[in-house]
Amino acid sequence: MPKPVDVSTPSDREIRVARTFDAPAELVWDCHTKPDLIRRWMLGPPGWSMPVCEVDLTVGGAYRYRWRSDADGTEFGSSGIHTEITPFEKIVTTERMEGFDGEAINTLVFEERDGRTTATITMLFASKEARDGALQSGMSDGMAMGFDRMDEILVELAAA
Repeated sequence: MPKPVDVSTPSDREIRVARTFDAPAELVWDCHTKPDLIRRWMLGPPGWSMPVCEVDLTVGGAYRYRWRSDADGTEFGSSGIHTEITPFEKIVTTERMEGFDGEAINTLVFEERDGRTTATITMLFASKEARDGALQSGMSDGMAMGFDRMDEILVELAAA
């Protein structure tokens, strides 16, 4: 059974998405920072692949993701810069998503308690309209699907 994703709008320019994983923060961090793991879970609905996944995990370093529909070859991408990194605790990035105006600031926080980790991402958009566009895109449904895939990867990593 899929685990719930908590989606909220703390302000007229923010979306907050939180999900708890049955794994320590270090493993959840790895799933968010290592390209070979990111490619396996950050895919949204079935039938999509990630042909480009580049991560320079340094302050000032860039990341770039590109997704492709296996059905019709449609592609879109996302990119940004890491502005703050505290290993196993926090990553702050800029994000530009193709097809959307402006840039968001994403703050991803990892909180571990008793071997379980809550990952909370707060996305700050340039405007209420940009935030609302992201909400209407189905983004949170895609994130929920990806997080369910991450659960499977975390089981593998814990057993290794």
